Amino acid sequence: MSKLQEEVARRPISSRSSPWAIRLSKYMAQAGITANSISLLSIVFAVVGGALIAFVVHPIAWLCAAACVQLRLICNLLDGMVAIEGGKKTPSGPLYNEFPDRICDTLFLVPVGYAVGYPWLGWLCALLAALTAYIRVFGGSLGLAQDFSGIMAKQRRMAVLTAGLVVQCVETWLFGSHWSLLVALAIITIGSLVTCVMRTVSISRGLAVRSGPE
Repeated sequence: MSKLQEEVARRPISSRSSPWAIRLSKYMAQAGITANSISLLSIVFAVVGGALIAFVVHPIAWLCAAACVQLRLICNLLDGMVAIEGGKKTPSGPLYNEFPDRICDTLFLVPVGYAVGYPWLGWLCALLAALTAYIRVFGGSLGLAQDFSGIMAKQRRMAVLTAGLVVQCVETWLFGSHWSLLVALAIITIGSLVTCVMRTVSISRGLAVRSGPE
């Protein structure tokens, strides 16, 4: 894969150019930390965060879970930087780049459904989150540029979840209810569905343009 193809296939992340990310990824690459191990570390944060959401009803637990969400995203940022900018690519890199993300989404979103008393909504949310990625990769398999657009791509899903967890901390302390997390879960579910539709339409248009006028 050429350098241009790699850039097209990468998710656009503005923080990739931030000084702290550049320094940290360079340090990790020089220290011999592999991109694949960073990808796997994201699952560890998701396991801890998901467990806190599902089993610990306490304001501090919600904040710690929110921190785990952000640490997962940092891993997602750094693994690609270590692999590409740090020159640590491996043949199995694409596998480690995709599979841990799907596992992490499930480990975070399904427990939210149980925490708010709607397990089916958590499972539906996780399914739609995985489907957004499937549609993106499927478009790439058809020879189109992978489409990272949509109102509820991964960073936005995790931003909504983080906000929901932080607000839930206050709500738990004041009222003991779970409306914040329920609203966040509903937003992610609906947004993921819309994103699936948007990406599917984009693929359809891309195929039509490629085939030319009938």
